[in-house]
Amino acid sequence: MRDDAPNSWESRADDYSLYGFTDLPTIHDRGAVVLTHGEGPYVVDVHGRRYFDANSGLWNMIAGFDHKGLAEAAKAQYDRFPGYHAFFGRMSDQTVMLSEKLVEVSPFDTGKVFYTNSGSEANDTMVKILWFLHAAEGKPQKRKILTRVNAYHGVTAVSASMTGKPYNSVFGLPLPGFLHLSCPHYWRNGKPGETEAQFTARMAAELEATIIKEGADTIAGFFAEPVMGAGGVIPPSECYFQAIAPILKKYDIPLVSDEVICGFGRTGNTWGCQTYDFMPDAIISSKVLTAGYFPMGAVILGGELAARVQAASEAIEEFPHGFTASGHPVGCAIALKAIDLVMNEGLGQRVRDLTPRFEAGLAELAKNPNIGEWRGKGLMGALEAVQDKATKTPFPGTLSVSERIANTCTDLGLICRPLGQSVVLCPPFITTEAQMDEMFEKLETALKKVFAEVA
Repeated sequence: MRDDAPNSWESRADDYSLYGFTDLPTIHDRGAVVLTHGEGPYVVDVHGRRYFDANSGLWNMIAGFDHKGLAEAAKAQYDRFPGYHAFFGRMSDQTVMLSEKLVEVSPFDTGKVFYTNSGSEANDTMVKILWFLHAAEGKPQKRKILTRVNAYHGVTAVSASMTGKPYNSVFGLPLPGFLHLSCPHYWRNGKPGETEAQFTARMAAELEATIIKEGADTIAGFFAEPVMGAGGVIPPSECYFQAIAPILKKYDIPLVSDEVICGFGRTGNTWGCQTYDFMPDAIISSKVLTAGYFPMGAVILGGELAARVQAASEAIEEFPHGFTASGHPVGCAIALKAIDLVMNEGLGQRVRDLTPRFEAGLAELAKNPNIGEWRGKGLMGALEAVQDKATKTPFPGTLSVSERIANTCTDLGLICRPLGQSVVLCPPFITTEAQMDEMFEKLETALKKVFAEVA
């Protein structure tokens, strides 16, 4: 509980911080959790309380909060060359090496990489690349962007317009030309009597009907997360990408895989598009790219798209876009180490080893009569709370059930994330079997307590 003394950490946080994506009634009642350091997958607050962070920070701290190898990579690069940009044909050697590595580990045979400071900026950049490319190729009207309801692609004005969340309406978003198709969540959105295959076919038919209605020559691209993360960990319906990819190809609409959350191991493969067996035209990366140790995003263009963008840029002698810290040498050095941890030092395999135990834990908790569905892929999962399991009726929003579950978990020393009616788990890749059992035991205690109060 919060300490309301004038000079307490909680009061100081209130006085000087504008909280983002934060349930303000919770902060009013409980105060902010102010942290001092981390120990493996645990974080420690100013009062010495220790929490297992089952959200990996914000999906990204997959190697924990005190990984020596990542810290040493940062320190060594700060000593050697602490900062630079990637403008005017100048960039660090680390930037060159990371670009090579990203194309090497991508599903593309060839390609090019452009760096940003976040996933939001990377998605924003990708939209600008598509607008630039289509205009250069004589199709300036090809500007509309297709995404899905419940998608999350970022918080810049453009990437927030791509994000299919109702809260963006308070900013007057989405901007014109950003169109949201149905969320491919079969459990929640399937019609009575509709099979999963029929549901997927309906999603594909909606896509094609939208393209025909809007005009294929007006649509710049289609962006999709392999698993919709901030939508509540929603895997696509069966064969969803196999159904939509040929339609996009038929109408010459680039498919962009937003791998900000899924990329570098979270779903059990290097990329989510590999998990779901589809080939995008470009990939958006961030979060696990640096294991959370540096703010960085990347646009990875496949060879065909890269060649077209290169030609368009040469026609005007430059690609007029960039950020001061694009390709920052320290961030690139950390990213090279993070990729090595996932691909060569066992963290990617750790996800595959832990997944059966993780899925079994979710399935066991889903036996609770107030859990309507468990869902997930790899080390990302969600439990959706319902008032009535048979009818899938959610609890009234006024009860704030998922917030209450998350707050109770915090009291028990477990950090998890409420998303709508769901509780989301995405533990660090370094999690041990014992720590995973601890996570599920504490969550079970919280579920029983909260459901006893509201059911």
